Parts: sequence; C-alpha cells; structure tokens
Amino acid sequence: MSGDLHDFQVVNDFARHTSWLHPIARLYANDGVVLFGLLIVVAVLLGRRRGTTALARALLVGAGTLLALALAQPIVRAVAEPRPYTRLPHALVLVHRSTDPSFPSDHATMAGAVAVGLLLVHRRLGLVAAGLAILMAADRVYVGAHYPVDVLAGLAFGGLVVALVQLAAGPVAALLGRLSHGPLRPLLHASH
Repeated sequence: MSGDLHDFQVVNDFARHTSWLHPIARLYANDGVVLFGLLIVVAVLLGRRRGTTALARALLVGAGTLLALALAQPIVRAVAEPRPYTRLPHALVLVHRSTDPSFPSDHATMAGAVAVGLLLVHRRLGLVAAGLAILMAADRVYVGAHYPVDVLAGLAFGGLVVALVQLAAGPVAALLGRLSHGPLRPLLHASH
C-alpha cells in the first residue's frame, strides 16, 4: 500500500495548491452521480426509439449498475481498507469524512458500470460517460476520499459486472417484446 499512499499524497499536495478548483471538485464528488443517472435515462429514451433490444440494453445498464454496487459491498466489508484520512490525519479532505471503508470506491464502481454499459449500448453516450467516469475517479482521490487503487478497482469492477449483465440482453429483449403487445406498449415504445 505504500506506493498507493505516496500517490494519494501527491494528489493531495496538488489539491492543496489548487484551491480555485475546490468548489467544482467538491460539487462533482458529491453530486456528479446525477449526471450518470441522466445518461442512463437518455439511453433508455433512445432505446425506446430503436427497438426492444436497444431498450433492453439501456435498462440493463441501470440494473447492472445497481448490481455492481450491491456486489461491491461484501468486498468493501471484507477488505475493510480505512479511508486515507484515517492514516493521514492532516490530509486535505474536501468532502464529508465517511466512516465506511475505502476499497473499492462506490462512486467509481457506479461510474465504471455506467461507462462500460453505455459504451456497449450507445457509443457517443458511452464516450461521454467514460470521460465523466475517469473524472469522477480522479476527483474522489482529489477530494481526499479514496486512494488511487480504490477508484481504479471500482471502475474495473463496475465495468466488469455491467458487461456480464449485458449478456442477458437477448432474454430481456424477448420479454420486452412480449410486454410491448399489451398495456405497457406506451412505456416501451416511443410514439412516432
């Protein structure tokens, strides 16, 4: 962990010298998750126009993200990695000091899941999400909430889970196809 501790300290020292960036970093670290939710909503709306397979894939981005977050919790508890500021009491911390363990980062898990999911569903949305995911991961280290390895592991874990969930797109699309012939049709298809 010594290398990761050093990397955290490098980023933390950089944060100390860029106070002009603190309000933006704090805002994104706390509320940036909303952007990922909005990207999923856009993917679902686009999926409604493109057919049941596209809609199934978009819905699975959301479901896969939730599953990734749920599956990460036992890992968080098992590893029980203390937050950086518990080891470095003088670290600059720009967000609320959470008492839950640090590895893997929930924010990065969510961001990685949405980014990979959207890359598999809609390339342009996926590229936007990937950029935002990298920014979220870096930001969570910048604000003092995580070590670099916490966010890298979160990105990878979230991305892996959502990629595996996408394997269910065929059966989900078939189910949506059956449901689209009933009263749910207005929800599943955009009117032309």
